[in-house]
Order: sequence, then C-alpha cells, then structure tokens
Amino acid sequence: MNFEQKRFEDFRVGDRAEFRKTIGAEEVARFAEVTGDRHPAHLDPVYARGTRFGAPVAHGMLTASLLSTANALLLGVPGAISVEQTLRFLRPVFVGDTITATSEVVEILPARRRLRCRTTCTNQRGEVVVSGQAVEQKDPD
Repeated sequence: MNFEQKRFEDFRVGDRAEFRKTIGAEEVARFAEVTGDRHPAHLDPVYARGTRFGAPVAHGMLTASLLSTANALLLGVPGAISVEQTLRFLRPVFVGDTITATSEVVEILPARRRLRCRTTCTNQRGEVVVSGQAVEQKDPD
C-alpha cells in the first residue's frame, strides 16, 4: 500500500480514495478471534441458514473497518487522526462478497485542519452496505 505525500492545503472537495477487498471465511474467523464476537450468525453455517440472511454474514464492524484504510489512503502522509465516524449498516455482507470502501472529501474545515468525508462500503453488485461520515484531523505538514 502506497501513501502519497499530501499537505492539508492540497485537499479539495471531491478528493477520494478507494480500497477493495474480498471478505473470506478466514477474515471473518480472524475478526471473531480478535474481537471475541463469535456469534454463530458469523461462524456457523447451519445456524446461519435459519436466520433471515440464510447464510453466514460478516461482522458489520469488519466491513466498516475497511473505511479506515480508505481514509488512510485519502489522507496520505503526514497522517491524520480520526475524530469521528458515523455508520449505518444497510445490507448484509456475505463471505465471498467484494467490498469497495470509499472516502470522499465533502467539506474542508481549515480552522481546525479537519476534513469531513462521506464514507461508503459497496458490494460487487454496486449496493451500498455501509454508509456514514468521517471527520479527520490532518497532522501538521
């Protein structure tokens, strides 16, 4: 992963970055191990078949965590610190789905060196599965 040099003054509304990843069973299992969330809706195909989803689903926060990478790619170096992230989980993500996480600058707040970004995760069918907004504070150049 390559992080571009980007000064705060170089940002423009509409700047965006994307990160794409296919969510595999191994990622779901590792996320469950790291977080301790071993709910059978994520890990047990027999249990998951009886849910409204009909198959195991990835953790919502696993999907949303891809936004961290999109934000980092957008912000470049020197880096920034996330000060806010809102999330709306709109559709399930299944093992095998390819998710594109996107962060796009929608407002520049120069007094505090902050950027407001629209954040979305979209599946391979173009359906938005997670939407939200991030506020990032850019480090001094």
